Amino acid sequence: MGRGGTDPGLIVRSALNGEELLTKSPMDPSPELRLLFHRLNNQLGIILAHAELLEAKSGDEMNRSRAAQVVAGALDAMSTATEIRRCTMTPSAIDSRRTEM
Repeated sequence: MGRGGTDPGLIVRSALNGEELLTKSPMDPSPELRLLFHRLNNQLGIILAHAELLEAKSGDEMNRSRAAQVVAGALDAMSTATEIRRCTMTPSAIDSRRTEM
């Protein structure tokens, strides 16, 4: 996928209206959804690694502080992605993942 482009394997779906949102139950994690969460976590991990490197190598306190803010933001984003994933999985999907481990 290039900058500003879209992933050719990504399916664009129309937005749900209010009634559909109210009746929609948590979805089973499709392979596409699992792949997207995996990619998101990988990308956030890369951001985190770069920010930690900048923080460690920074020569002055101002830049070190900015890098620390990016580290904190990346960690927050990773925990938000984990929470979204947890909320989108049905209890049966969660139980089956636990038995796989």
